[in-house]
Amino acid sequence: MTKRMIIMLILVGLLFGGIFGFQAFKAHMVKKFMASRGMPPQTVSTIKASMQPWQRQLEAVGSLQAVRGADLAPEVGGLVVKINFKSGQEVKAGALLVELDASSDRAKLQALRATAELAGQTYRRDRQQFREHSVSQATLDVDMANLKSASARVAEQQSLLDKKFIRAPFAGRLGIRAVDLGQYLHPGAKIVTLQALDPIYVDFYLPQRTISQVALGQPVTVRVDAFAGKTFAGKISAINPKVDQNTRNIRVRAMIRNPGHLLLPGMFATTDIEVGRPQPRVTLPQTAISYNPYGNIVYLVKRKGKGRNGRPGLVAEQKFVTTGATRGDQVAIIKGVQ
Repeated sequence: MTKRMIIMLILVGLLFGGIFGFQAFKAHMVKKFMASRGMPPQTVSTIKASMQPWQRQLEAVGSLQAVRGADLAPEVGGLVVKINFKSGQEVKAGALLVELDASSDRAKLQALRATAELAGQTYRRDRQQFREHSVSQATLDVDMANLKSASARVAEQQSLLDKKFIRAPFAGRLGIRAVDLGQYLHPGAKIVTLQALDPIYVDFYLPQRTISQVALGQPVTVRVDAFAGKTFAGKISAINPKVDQNTRNIRVRAMIRNPGHLLLPGMFATTDIEVGRPQPRVTLPQTAISYNPYGNIVYLVKRKGKGRNGRPGLVAEQKFVTTGATRGDQVAIIKGVQ
């Protein structure tokens, strides 16, 4: 029994040894065959690296603000009797938006005007009699005071009546209506928001070390996530004269042209500020660069030997590069490619 077991183990060992030996021989022959073959030619796209004027920029994240914006509200209370606008409508300065019930105010104004008119007639009559020495100076003074008081009450009531008609203080776009017909509005209750959208401000912060690099009128471009690939141009319009003591940053404001009203107040925006003069830099498309943890690589095409057709052979050689800032799909190459 023991002898048979030994023979079986030997046979099994020979079998597995033969299998492993064959696999090793096969791998060796495949490797030898592949090594004897030349690298097959590959079709690739190439681009010539060239020097381009490169504008250095500062980047900051800011927030868009309306040049003029307000939540419209009445100064006096009243019942809404007419609404003259639609949500999202563009309006001009002075446009009548909402009318409050003013029937009692009109009646009171008429009564006050009648009182003022009577006071005026009394004053004019007594003034004529004063010239004829029929009334005293004291009487004429009382008449003048009564006339001024009556006129002031008329002006006050007229002002109160005018406040029953809510108008747009400036041109812009209205928001969503917050009132309904027949609703009673209390003083200060929001009716609608009004925002002037063109131009629009972008407020952002820069480190104090960059103060010497920014100035009024300096060009800026703005990018927002809502419109990828689109930029909006503007200029710096104000620089805060004080540095924030907590962050050591300075607040900067730029005015951006927004004719299509695409930019809205409250949006986050990435702001690029052009600083200094353009410098020559080698630039490459982002797709030409292989980004790796151990370094960024580009492939340089060089001539080497001759191909099968007799033409000069081309090979790709790896080159580590140091990349700089990105502008669109172009990347500045600081070191590695001449």
